[in-house]
Amino acid sequence: MKKLILQMQISVDGFVGADAHHRWQLWEWGDESDWDAELKADFNAVFEAIDTILLSRKMAGEGYLNHWGNAARKFPQDRFYAFAQRIVEAEKVVLSARLKASRWERARVAGGELAREVSALKTGEGGDIAAFGGAGFASALIAAGLVDEFQLFINPAVLGSGRRIFDQGGFGRLKLISSKAYACGMVVNRYAPAG
Repeated sequence: MKKLILQMQISVDGFVGADAHHRWQLWEWGDESDWDAELKADFNAVFEAIDTILLSRKMAGEGYLNHWGNAARKFPQDRFYAFAQRIVEAEKVVLSARLKASRWERARVAGGELAREVSALKTGEGGDIAAFGGAGFASALIAAGLVDEFQLFINPAVLGSGRRIFDQGGFGRLKLISSKAYACGMVVNRYAPAG
């Protein structure tokens, strides 16, 4: 059975959303990245086991798929090329009750009930599923008990306010799988539900 892995960049104080005019993440979608080489290599290594990407409608609509599709057409020497290629090659599923058809290349829309759609993806063959989206999307996955692993990319920033991914409840206890600090200031903590 496939695992659903939720990957989120968060602040030290646990927020994922902030003022849009305040850059706090070490890596956003643009070509500018403050991630160090070791963090990029580790991220790409984890992503090799992923063959499906689950996206919120909002993240897909904000340009996630178009951005990485364009990056995959750049030269192989580009520092984001390997990751972009994995995004293009992976099955992509956009969860949305509003959309009836995909507007994106090599992506399909799943419009059913969240738990049923994700459970169906998990029973398929192949690699694991990476989930990307905002706080609301992540909170819904957590509250439904669908997340098998949390990969929290803790940015060296304190926001003081914003949105949190555990606001709707979910797991009372998690077990730490690994924790690693990087030269750029990022700490990546991986957790699984305890019990």
